[in-house]
Amino acid sequence: MNQRHILQPLISSAIVASAVAVVSLSATAQTTTTTTRAPTTSTTAVKPKPSSATPQMILEACQRSKARRDKFLQNGTPEQFGSEEPFTFNPSAPGCS
Repeated sequence: MNQRHILQPLISSAIVASAVAVVSLSATAQTTTTTTRAPTTSTTAVKPKPSSATPQMILEACQRSKARRDKFLQNGTPEQFGSEEPFTFNPSAPGCS
């Protein structure tokens, strides 16, 4: 019975100490450093993200689809999510037909 009364404060203090250590490490990892930057000019505008597909994007999608279909016909196994093999885009290859 006496050992239980001794172990409870030791365990709880160890838990508190480890929580404080984790919080302090996390806080030090989030400290910011100040750097001086040159002022940006208005001539270096950020390009907006494309909102539609370009002809080259469509051609690449067609080539990827054809490569997946050819692999399916060759092996007979359907494609699974995350199983896509490396693909090399050829801009001079014919498009979708």
